[in-house]
Amino acid sequence: VQLVESGGGLVQAGGSLRLSCAVSGSIFNIMGWYRQAPGKQRELVGIITSDGTINYAAFVKGRFTVSRDNAKNTVYLQMNSLKPEDTAIYYCYSKDYGLKPEYWGQGTQVTVPS
Repeated sequence: VQLVESGGGLVQAGGSLRLSCAVSGSIFNIMGWYRQAPGKQRELVGIITSDGTINYAAFVKGRFTVSRDNAKNTVYLQMNSLKPEDTAIYYCYSKDYGLKPEYWGQGTQVTVPS
């Protein structure tokens, strides 16, 4: 199983970025995104299930959108109105329901200068 992220970078406050994560090797019920800022624990951003149910972290507040293309086995994270506190490494995540292994991408850096 491989998860390959793309789309990170540096963006000014108020700007937008779209992250993509292509999953190969398997199809998972749960796909989504976590992030880890310097000195902080990894935290949920948003996840989407195969039937389209989405859960977001409270801090998203309508600024981010998680989506998936099942035909391409790819999950996306559209981030709008970015803030300096969104600066973090963003990790793609995949898992099946139940007691199954979790899979992570290598991470992609998102930087929003203050």
